[in-house]
Amino acid sequence: MSINTLKKKFPRKSIPETPFYVSIAGNIGVGKSMITTMIGEVFGWRMFFEPVINNPYLDDYYKDMNRWSFHLQVYFLSKRFEVQKEILDRPGSAIQDRTIYEDVEIFAPTLHRRGCMDNRDYENYREIFRNMAAFLTPPDLIIYLSCQPGTALGRIKQRARNCESDIPLDFLTDLHAAYDDWIERAPALCPVRTIDTEVINLRDDEAAQENLLQLISDLHMEKHQRTTRD
Repeated sequence: MSINTLKKKFPRKSIPETPFYVSIAGNIGVGKSMITTMIGEVFGWRMFFEPVINNPYLDDYYKDMNRWSFHLQVYFLSKRFEVQKEILDRPGSAIQDRTIYEDVEIFAPTLHRRGCMDNRDYENYREIFRNMAAFLTPPDLIIYLSCQPGTALGRIKQRARNCESDIPLDFLTDLHAAYDDWIERAPALCPVRTIDTEVINLRDDEAAQENLLQLISDLHMEKHQRTTRD
């Protein structure tokens, strides 16, 4: 279903003014950017994407993870903190491609376990996050897109970003295991909806797209009603 058709089914005039903040979580290659774009375009929300273009570390990182993991993770942490601040400082709803929590719960620990980040850098990184944590506001909803590591690798190869051409399957497998662990704990942070993209094709399945958008619309209205009652 086209974005324009979806917009007609979810007209902006029916969207509450109360701000609503959604984050899309998931492994590399799972399809977060596409879903971020769909939700942002349909609801007219500000969209925040992962800083891949013009990232000063990404190419070097994929060539030598041991050398550049700490630098890249600090860069991502800084940029996502900037996004958090912008979301909170400006009125209106927002959709974000990947949460700041994934940096500290998924990527940094995985790189540390793989020996790509030594103990000193890892503890320094976690201290930076602990200092930021008091200023963070969790999303109103995390949508976790899941797929098997082999599927993620196939999608990465299909989108053909040069810097990602040599991502090893075992790295995606380690990230997948970290996501499985984190997603069980994430509901303590905020509501989470898991979508198995092996089963549900959000790119082409019109019913699945409508169901997801309706879920977001319903939760947004529930928040608006709570806010106006208070």
